[in-house]
Amino acid sequence: MDLSFSAEDRAFQDEVRGWLADNLPAHISDAVRSGGELTKPMMEEWHALLNSRGWLAVTWPVEFGGPGWTPVQKHIFEEECCRAYAPRIVPFGLNMLGPVLIKFGTRAQQEYYLPRILDGTDWWCQGYSEPGAGSDLASLKTRAVRDGDEYVINGQKTWTTLGQHANKIFCLVRTDPDVKQQEGISFVLVDLDTPGIEMRPIRLIEGGHEVNEVFFTDVRVPVANLVGEENKGWTIAKYLLTHERTGIAGVGFSMQALEEVKALARKVRRGSGRLIDEPLFAARIAQAEIDLEAMKITNLRMLFKAQEQGAPGPETSILKIKGTVIHQELKDLARRALGPAAAPFPGHVSDGNMMFGPEDTAHNAARYFNNRKTSIFGGSNEIQRNILTKTMLEL
Repeated sequence: MDLSFSAEDRAFQDEVRGWLADNLPAHISDAVRSGGELTKPMMEEWHALLNSRGWLAVTWPVEFGGPGWTPVQKHIFEEECCRAYAPRIVPFGLNMLGPVLIKFGTRAQQEYYLPRILDGTDWWCQGYSEPGAGSDLASLKTRAVRDGDEYVINGQKTWTTLGQHANKIFCLVRTDPDVKQQEGISFVLVDLDTPGIEMRPIRLIEGGHEVNEVFFTDVRVPVANLVGEENKGWTIAKYLLTHERTGIAGVGFSMQALEEVKALARKVRRGSGRLIDEPLFAARIAQAEIDLEAMKITNLRMLFKAQEQGAPGPETSILKIKGTVIHQELKDLARRALGPAAAPFPGHVSDGNMMFGPEDTAHNAARYFNNRKTSIFGGSNEIQRNILTKTMLEL
């Protein structure tokens, strides 16, 4: 595998960079840059712009609407989007359910749902975690009992990201309670307008409404909404999670965060010098950059392997672990650089050497606190280490 960019790759990089400069709306990039909460119309607008260019479903095969990019081109695209402060694409339909339907769905499911994901008709959310079934996902208890041509679902899901915007949810449900946990789970598609569904907001530590809990009471879903075979949903769940964990790594977003920390450290003064020249702080930045470069190479290796095998392997757990740890470290460095000015309240705060205003400090503490969750969701980093120990080290 050649990790250097070819002339064709550099031409593609220029194409992406130019398109972003011409088409990424300023009000969207400004919201991303400031760390503000993106509205649903903003996310839908960006989704539609990418779809019109054919650059939305970057992980899908060409026959289903993907752009047919190489792994290096996918890496370049993510890197350039982050550099331009483009928002992260909502992953649940495009990067999670889409690949699942392409591999496990029926032709009818593919023909109906995939175009609706692309054109924005459907906004999907994920119904995996439950109270008591997070990292130990196989212990889930949401029950689906077959009644003729329908399943009747009762139970609860939690940490449902952006569910307040969604009209659909894909769920893991228990269809056979009398077998080994992993063998009695099915993967079902549910319309959120179905009677018996209630969604309640969960406020996070920084005050944002990003996640929800969802309650199912005698919810009737057509059996035709089953993806794959009944009681074989665990295989689908693992397949989806490998795609999710690759996305959580967020290489491009960490590259963006690294540049922001460097710029901040050049601006902040400690005593008579700049913070970036302080040996201990500079060493932490250097270590984060070294780790990030190593992760970039690993990410490319994973992309090449996924292209050859059709799906990422268990090595994606490495990306999930390192990606979240690096991103958290960079957010912590930014918080430390700002010192008291990183406090989560508006107004001007002076550290004696420079004056920070709202434009400098806005959302910094919120970013830091929000990113504490990344090493937990998608399978906690402790669980990922167990996966690596079993599957790769065979211990």
